[in-house]
Amino acid sequence: MSDFGMSDNELEQMYQEVILDAARNPHGREHFAQDLSREPGEATAANQGDTTLRANHAYCTPGESHQFNPTCGDEVTVHVEIGKDDPRRIERLVWDGQGCSISQASLSVMTDLVNGKTVDEAMRLFAIFHRLMQSRGAGLDNDEDDEALGDAVVFQGASKYPMRIKCALLGWEGLKDSLAKALAARA
Repeated sequence: MSDFGMSDNELEQMYQEVILDAARNPHGREHFAQDLSREPGEATAANQGDTTLRANHAYCTPGESHQFNPTCGDEVTVHVEIGKDDPRRIERLVWDGQGCSISQASLSVMTDLVNGKTVDEAMRLFAIFHRLMQSRGAGLDNDEDDEALGDAVVFQGASKYPMRIKCALLGWEGLKDSLAKALAARA
């Protein structure tokens, strides 16, 4: 990965800022998943009177996946809609969930990165991100892959810590599963 002429500490600080900003201002987040922390039907002050409407596009096939990290309690529901024409394209990608800044930022960056891509392109990015997470902080040795990941390269630092790897991958695993479900429903 390019070091942009910066020291390791400066790079780490820049990456942390990108992650915190993405976690504070998440892209693609919509409130649609059931609140699993309360009993079904139980109203809370936050949801009394609130109704979330969900509509799928008629020209799309939806898929949805709920992921939970029992180690830290992070959870996410990823909802994807893929077009019915070849090549199948991600027409809509939204998510709802809660968790640490790493998981929330990873979801936000992933949404920006794969929304509008074909399923094959999204799965290629999934594979590259997985390799980044397996690098244990070393990063990728291919500038083309670094460039393909865009802002997602900031999670290289998280790949040094096995507990953080699960957080960063949570949404990506939800993406893969929801795409598989949408493709299976299409068949």
